[in-house]
Amino acid sequence: MLGTFLFIGGPEIFIIILIVVMVFGADKIPEMARGLGKGIRQVKDATNDIKKEINDSAKDQGIDTDLTKEIKKEIKDVKDGLDKMTGPIKRSL
Repeated sequence: MLGTFLFIGGPEIFIIILIVVMVFGADKIPEMARGLGKGIRQVKDATNDIKKEINDSAKDQGIDTDLTKEIKKEIKDVKDGLDKMTGPIKRSL
């Protein structure tokens, strides 16, 4: 995984990490990582809150939100069926 991340190889990632350490210093990197983690968590929480608000308002207005779950289930069932049918073909190749 390390070698195929955004079409950047291992040596390039090592150089980028080295530059980050030189610019910010080793003592600032954990603090930056914590801040980045908190920021990502806040975005994730905000996204979940927005989804919850949309679902709640849809239920209040009588809109069936289970329809999307049913559609996703049907798509998964079809995909699983195709995987069962093509499994022997994939193995023989």
